[in-house]
Amino acid sequence: MKDVKQEKLTDTVAFRLGTLGAITADRFAEGIAVHGLRAKHAGLLALLASGAAASQQEIARTMKVTPSLVVGLADDLEALGAVSRERDPDDRRRQVLTITGRGHELLAACTAVAHALDEELAAALGDAPAAALRDALALLAARTGLPG
Repeated sequence: MKDVKQEKLTDTVAFRLGTLGAITADRFAEGIAVHGLRAKHAGLLALLASGAAASQQEIARTMKVTPSLVVGLADDLEALGAVSRERDPDDRRRQVLTITGRGHELLAACTAVAHALDEELAAALGDAPAAALRDALALLAARTGLPG
């Protein structure tokens, strides 16, 4: 194990991922803002499209956010025509969200912004290192419980 006292903060994976993540997140946010979306809107659309969760409670648990935040995000997306919200006929307390055609269009726009950022980031790496980075990030995401 490395001597922690010898390693600079700026050399750590945590610091570099955090810093690059913040910069990339800001750029992603700028790219999707033209559609009236924020990153959590894109995350909710991606989650709905994956089929991993549908009720507002399930979505909150999966996204690791408060149910009230999901309600606000759903309100925003419903106003954009990106999701529809219906009561579960088996449990009237349960709200079920469904991505609409407009939601799929907005998700595609978000995906295009993300792919453009990926290409820019990976350009300095080359094919093999870029693929290794994608694989490593997928492994880390899966270990933290992020949906794939």
